[in-house]
Amino acid sequence: MKNFRLSLPERTHSHLMAEAERSRVPAAILAREAIDSWLRQQLRKARYDAIAEYATEMAGTNFDLDSDLEAAGIECMGKTGEKEK
Repeated sequence: MKNFRLSLPERTHSHLMAEAERSRVPAAILAREAIDSWLRQQLRKARYDAIAEYATEMAGTNFDLDSDLEAAGIECMGKTGEKEK
């Protein structure tokens, strides 16, 4: 594990220390978990944005969704809403 020094605004530091005391978890662990969570969120967002950009660029081209596959998907989605007898 690597060390990293981080200056925090007074208010953020106070909130972190209060949560560490309340939860009886060291502040360093809380900060590490918060950073890890934020980084995972950023990676998910970047992946989503890349897929959305690709889909937008490919719309209407030969790489767009196959029309037969699209029709089958729509048909299948309609059936999932029906009640079984």
